[in-house]
Amino acid sequence: MSATSGGPVAEDVRRRILSMLAVGTLRPGSRLGTEREMAENFAVSRSTLRSALLPLSQAGVLERRTGRAGGTFVRADVVQRNAGELVGLPARLRSGGHTSATRVLGTDCRAATPVESRALEISDGTEIFTIRRLRFADGVPLSVDFACFVAAHMEDLLEQPLGGSLYELLRVRYGLTPATTTETIEVVTASPREAEWLDIAHRKPLLAITRVTRDDSGRPFEYAYDLFRADRVRLTATSHGTVGAVRRSVNTA
Repeated sequence: MSATSGGPVAEDVRRRILSMLAVGTLRPGSRLGTEREMAENFAVSRSTLRSALLPLSQAGVLERRTGRAGGTFVRADVVQRNAGELVGLPARLRSGGHTSATRVLGTDCRAATPVESRALEISDGTEIFTIRRLRFADGVPLSVDFACFVAAHMEDLLEQPLGGSLYELLRVRYGLTPATTTETIEVVTASPREAEWLDIAHRKPLLAITRVTRDDSGRPFEYAYDLFRADRVRLTATSHGTVGAVRRSVNTA
């Protein structure tokens, strides 16, 4: 980036931003602020600030977002996820060179609702465990996951560490290995609570994935509802041969 792009003062602002990225003061998804806030923080005019930010935006380092929660943000890298895959999200992120983290938002032991009972093929009111988690990619909120499991199949599940891959935990501790999964994908809007968790504005679009996972005997053992930030998601579908043999994938940023 040349010092002629806004002059030496703008170049100094760019170098300061890149330096903060290099040392980790700024991370993917970090908010730098509004134009007025940044001009004050860097002690430059707003026109100089625009000249400093433009090359960074063009290079894909920064992005502008509008709305009440808008401003200039460090752009997050793209994460790829295949719909219907039988791999936990941490493994998917690692394979793409990303860091992953999980915050458990809540767990519960309660009677299954009619919807949950139908999905898990159990009687209404059967005891289930529920786990709600916030997932991060490269330090940025990526999704809110809500999963239900039949309590009788894994009686001490909620006593286990729940911050990693649940599929790996189920395989090692309970001998449950996912064999097939069916996913339904739709677009919904974020509730105030979901928006707060995912650090987005209220009513922003989310990609909702409803999933039923079965073991090798065909018995469903997981019913899940995952919400991904739709501003960082692409959907692709690839058809193989005959009608009905369709493989779908979703790329999440």
